[in-house]
Order: sequence, then C-alpha cells, then structure tokens
Amino acid sequence: MGIFALKVQNLSKKFGKLSVIEGWSFDVKRGEKLTLFGPSGCGKTTFLRIVSGLEKPTFGEIQISSQKIGMVFQEPTLIPWKNVIDNLRFVRKNDEKIRNILKKMNLSSFETYFPSSLSGGMKQRVNLARALLINPDLLILDEPFFSLDLATKMEIMKDIKRVHEKIGFTLLMVTHDVKEAIYISDRIILLSPRPSRILKEFPISLKDEERDFSHSSFITLEGEFIKEILSRTSKI
Repeated sequence: MGIFALKVQNLSKKFGKLSVIEGWSFDVKRGEKLTLFGPSGCGKTTFLRIVSGLEKPTFGEIQISSQKIGMVFQEPTLIPWKNVIDNLRFVRKNDEKIRNILKKMNLSSFETYFPSSLSGGMKQRVNLARALLINPDLLILDEPFFSLDLATKMEIMKDIKRVHEKIGFTLLMVTHDVKEAIYISDRIILLSPRPSRILKEFPISLKDEERDFSHSSFITLEGEFIKEILSRTSKI
C-alpha cells in the first residue's frame, strides 16, 4: 500500500434491511490525521468497528497496512480495581515505557491512583496513555472528548498533537463536534445522514499557531465548514 495506512474501497454496511454505510471510498496516508464528521447514527462508530475487526463489511473492502492499532472510546474502559500503573501494565509489562508515556500525558503523579479517584478527563488521559503504550501505527479515537468540558478537552487534544509530532502515528477520529474536527485534523470527511455517503473531503491547512479556538483563521475556517455542512445537508 506504499504511503497509505488505510484504503477504503466501495465500502457498504447493512444490518438486516437497515443500510448504514453506502459506497465509501477514500485513502488515509501514513501519519495523516483524518476525521470522519457526521450526524449521530451515520455509521462513524460502525466504520471504526470494521477497521478494528469487530464488524465485517457487507460490500467492499478495507486494506490496512498498520500492524498495531490503539483505540480510545467515548467512555474510559479502565479496570476499576487496578491503579493507573497496573491498568497500563495489563497492556504492556514494561515500567520504563509506562512511566515514559505517563510523563508524556502529564500523568506521572497519578501512578497509584485508582479510577474512582480520577476525574473524567484524567481517566480519558489514562485511556489514551494505554492506547499509546503499544506504539500504535494507527490510533483510533471514537468521540473521546464527548463528555469532557472545554478546558479538559483542549488539554487532551494538545497532548495528542504533541505526542503525534513525536511518534508520527496515523490518526483516525470520528466526531460530530466542528471545533474538535478542525483542531485535530489534516483532513475532514463530511458524511451524510444514514444511509451514509461521503459528501465532501475538507482539507485543513492551518498552521500550528492557528490551531486555537480563538484564532481568527480558526474561526474563519469553522464558519466555512459550517456553511459547507448546511449547504450539503440541505440538498439531501
């Protein structure tokens, strides 16, 4: 597959008579940060389950060159009776690497904390640290900021951006939040309501200093993207 981490060709998914995904085709380059943006129920999470091997497509195919896939879900999936470091040891028994990733995620002082003692944002940081611990070629984010407040969301997104710059994994995220999509992505794929089709690919060409919710370039791009959403969905 050369420079591509993922190739999707004429992918469709049905559950009985219910058509969820209809004829998706796109490529994801190695190291690219791609977001699938669309309304609830349009097949975003179903697609991630297909990528991760938990579902099979009805038609079409996905070619994946990544050997190691890390996944972060909407809600933290930590083992409640294990503390932070033991939750990570469950994935990889290498304390040096564990402490290194905890440092990258600003979690060094929380090694002995149990999930019940952590805030929602801290739990999601541990969830992300656990996914990164395997040194993934592909990191999948399934609306990981859904239940977080704005400040916590921003902190974690900055962490992801910083770690991505160091490691260079391919990132595939789904969301229906415009700001999240623009901040994280190199490219956004806009999806229609179910049965979901690809409406448009939207490149994000912001500089590092412009990836700020309050920056004029960010606000301008956000406005353009919202107009595109309204224009495309009104024609469906």
